[in-house]
Amino acid sequence: MWSSRLFWKLFLVYAGLNIASAIVFVLIVSGRQRTQVVDQVQQRLHDSAVIMRSSMEGVFEQGFSEALQVKVEKLGTETGTRITLIDMDGVVIADSDQNSLQLVREMENHKNRVEVIKALATGSGTSERISPTLSEPMKYYALLYRHDGKPEGVVRVSITMSKIQLEISSIEKLIWSIALVVSFTVMLITYWVVARMIRPLTILTNAAESIANGDYDQKLYFPQHDELGILAQSFNHMSKEMAERVRQLQASGDRLSTVLEGMVEGVIATNERQHVLFANESAGRLLFFSPKEAQGKPLFESVRNHQLQKAVTEVLMTLEPQRMEVELESTSDRILGVTTTPLPGTPCPGLVIVLFDMTELRRLESLRQEFVANVSHELKTPLSSIKAYTETLIRGAMDDPEISKTFLLRIEEQADRLHQLILDLISLASIESGNQVFDIISIDLRPFVESCLVDQQTVAESKQIELVIEEQEPGLRVKADEEGLHQILGNLINNAIKYTPEQGRITIRWQPEQGNMVLLQVQDTGIGIEEKHLARLFERFFRVDKARSRELGGTGLGLSIVKHLVQSFNGTIGVTSKVGEGTTFSVRLPRG
Repeated sequence: MWSSRLFWKLFLVYAGLNIASAIVFVLIVSGRQRTQVVDQVQQRLHDSAVIMRSSMEGVFEQGFSEALQVKVEKLGTETGTRITLIDMDGVVIADSDQNSLQLVREMENHKNRVEVIKALATGSGTSERISPTLSEPMKYYALLYRHDGKPEGVVRVSITMSKIQLEISSIEKLIWSIALVVSFTVMLITYWVVARMIRPLTILTNAAESIANGDYDQKLYFPQHDELGILAQSFNHMSKEMAERVRQLQASGDRLSTVLEGMVEGVIATNERQHVLFANESAGRLLFFSPKEAQGKPLFESVRNHQLQKAVTEVLMTLEPQRMEVELESTSDRILGVTTTPLPGTPCPGLVIVLFDMTELRRLESLRQEFVANVSHELKTPLSSIKAYTETLIRGAMDDPEISKTFLLRIEEQADRLHQLILDLISLASIESGNQVFDIISIDLRPFVESCLVDQQTVAESKQIELVIEEQEPGLRVKADEEGLHQILGNLINNAIKYTPEQGRITIRWQPEQGNMVLLQVQDTGIGIEEKHLARLFERFFRVDKARSRELGGTGLGLSIVKHLVQSFNGTIGVTSKVGEGTTFSVRLPRG
């Protein structure tokens, strides 16, 4: 209450009006009272003069006398006034303030006194002045005395102004005292009334400040049934509605924030001055900036990309959405798709930028195109050979038994190659789609590897390649599909035989590893692979030496099939190689 400026404004205004009214009232009443006192004194002097005149018969004819002086002194004492008798020549014949007749005789002539002159002229006269005899301010009233219609003298009655002032002062003191008591009482009442008026407003203000600070659970109760009571009810309703709306907005904002933060796409919202209002973590990751640090700052202080800046500026100018691709300058291998959309409103309050990483999409698109090109090429090569041999046979070569047999063998060879390619494509598509069902069982590696080597023994012997098994722990098992594992080992061993010169060595070894895994390795002493080619070795149709691979009859899909099969069995595959020394493929599978 004491700190309320409105309270002090109202209280001081009312207090000022009260004090001003009291002062005006006192001034008016005291002035009126002063006038009444003066009038009463004047009337008193008049009455005293009339009484004196009625009792002065024959005194002016007698002139000075001791009896007259004593009588006048007595009347002056009784009336509390000064009584002076003045004859027509202005000579004072008696005065109540003089102690002896001799002093009366020594008094000045009063013929030139103002009140005497007026009384001689009009019958009565008044004046106020300092008495030369008593040296005090006096009020005089003079009345002409007539006997049988003939003026004989003047009866003058006077009183000192100090008595009048004393009487007026006592009355004024009383008036001021009453006014002070009344003013103090009124100020107390004013304080109480203003405090009663301000208190609900103070409560309302505090409640409003609490709402502004986020505390929406505010309830007001005023016992009054006036406008303040209605205002309290309206405020309570507003507070309840606002709390509910804020909760809904917070819940909606939290959901929206969760959605935006969980998006893979980057989202940035800016105002019309291109200052960041919001940015999710994906946007920071894609454009290499901190969303928290960028908030409130110009976008291009954090993201320095001329293409993006140009797009944002154009959208703010044209208010038309834009879609574009941006290649980041810092990492040229990353491509972002950018959609820039203005926010609704006039004027435009800002825009939203949605970013999505198209690098993988473009890489997959490139792989798709390369795959189509490779498949087309791989299919075209055997078909072209088959067509060429067939046309040659039709044109007469079939009449030569030796040539026709050779051509038919070539046609069969190319058909087998084409058939194998189609089977590999079907197998790879089935594995990648996840539609192929595997029977995961526990497989004993020793007999399984031996059976795989039996299948490859003939080819290995033709090149005088030694096949060796190294087993560190007997009875070791892995979890895999039997047919799939056979395909994995078959491809790896077959590749090792193809790229290992004659009289080489291929070693198949396995050992347990931490994490309940088994490491299975196929190591050869072949030509090896350059390090720059190792990253792409498991891609479809990728060949380190394309001419040599086709010569050896490979389809280029074997290692890709191996990789997908190993991943289907919850395993991993890797490769190490050194040119001229050989290559080692390492397959890790769950232990059985």
